[in-house]
Amino acid sequence: IKVPVYLSQASHFNDEGVNQLFEGICEILQEKSPKARFWGSLNGSKIELLSGLKQTIVPSHRQNYLAEIVEKVEQYKKKSEEWGEMASRLGAMEHLCRVSNKEKELKGEQEASLFHGGRKKELEALWKAEIPSEMWSQLQNWENLAKTYQDSEYVYKVRGQEVRQPLRRESLSGLNIPRVVFPKIKDWGDRLRFLRKENLPGFFPYTAGVFPLKREGEDPIRQFAGEGSPERTNRRFHFLSKDSEVKRLSTAFDSVTLYGQDPDWRPDIFGKVGESGVSISTLEDMKKLFSGFDLCDPRTSVSMTINGPAPMILAFYFNTAIDQQLEKTQTEQGRELSPEEYENLVNQTLQKVRGTVQADILKEDQGQNTCIFSIDFALKMMGDIQQFFIDKEIRNFYSVSISGYHIAEAGANPITQLALTLSNAFTYVEYYLSRGMAIDDFAPNLSFFFSNGLDPEYTVIGRVARRIWAIAMRDLYQANERS
Repeated sequence: IKVPVYLSQASHFNDEGVNQLFEGICEILQEKSPKARFWGSLNGSKIELLSGLKQTIVPSHRQNYLAEIVEKVEQYKKKSEEWGEMASRLGAMEHLCRVSNKEKELKGEQEASLFHGGRKKELEALWKAEIPSEMWSQLQNWENLAKTYQDSEYVYKVRGQEVRQPLRRESLSGLNIPRVVFPKIKDWGDRLRFLRKENLPGFFPYTAGVFPLKREGEDPIRQFAGEGSPERTNRRFHFLSKDSEVKRLSTAFDSVTLYGQDPDWRPDIFGKVGESGVSISTLEDMKKLFSGFDLCDPRTSVSMTINGPAPMILAFYFNTAIDQQLEKTQTEQGRELSPEEYENLVNQTLQKVRGTVQADILKEDQGQNTCIFSIDFALKMMGDIQQFFIDKEIRNFYSVSISGYHIAEAGANPITQLALTLSNAFTYVEYYLSRGMAIDDFAPNLSFFFSNGLDPEYTVIGRVARRIWAIAMRDLYQANERS
């Protein structure tokens, strides 16, 4: 006897049980309506579907990854205090050593002080044994570092390129104000704690900022627009950016696009087409949206606020940029490109485009709900996109904007917003690692987006996020500074 019971899991994409259930229903309908050819033809022409083995997001041996991160951060804080106490004691003894030596010189005594000679070497040996050589070097370099910030100009490198920026700004009152105030700390322990917990901008753990100084020439703004047709939004983009050398566009999509639907006469779709966002359903729509903008110009950056159908919209965008460069190159050369030339053009274009696609499906599940695929399948697509970024060496475009803003809009306070955002980020890290990607290959493609408000916690939310991320990346995942 064939019992029509199927073990299924509806939340699992391409679930084997759901597929068997569907086939069984088709067979029953065909039996009940033998003259209805639809069900029989559907059942007879069905494609053999893949086995519905459940996808694992985080491997079983990595299930406690968040607890491991907490442990690493706590260990880091504990070591900072322990080394700080040791540094304070040794600094005090070094100070006594200098004072004692000065007194001996004033009295004309030749006898060595208790804190000199062999004893001093013992203290230095004790220092190096208790505190890592890296911290020792930073403390030894403290005075030299202080002099660096007293200069008129600061020089550092970004991706191998030398950047020079002034260290002072003149106020409207004519005062010369330093952009970075170097701390006036004498105690060695306090210096060590500062280096471990705060440090200067551009130095681990990046509490004060990822870069030594704020960049000049491109403000961190977005010219946000999206309404009606692609042509209408394109005109809006040009209006917003007409007086700006740098084009930093941000695209708002309508709800029809956000839910992966095409414009239709259906009442539940027709009235929402182009409402509170631009309607994009084809590659041609995307080309119209960014007509007149050189998407490969280093001064052009595009952000796209979309999650569920993000892979498809991103494909539209990349192909728009590629077709722009193809048309431009063929016009300049007066001929069609060979297959090899076209392949090179594609790779160069993908490596030049700048921007961000939101594509944060975990946040959508928690706070916004534009999920059109199961979480497992959506994450698989995110992983596929990230692997594509690695294969094509895409370094100027962020494959995901891990967002706390929408979690806050859903009702979370700043602390909960930060906790969920970081946990989502580390989940992506674990998933990508489980797929065989190297941490330093994908981490530079991750970006973050937090909200702001009047709560006092918002004044430090970025500082806390950077410190936790930096410690976990280095101490748990052995990532480099870029990650």
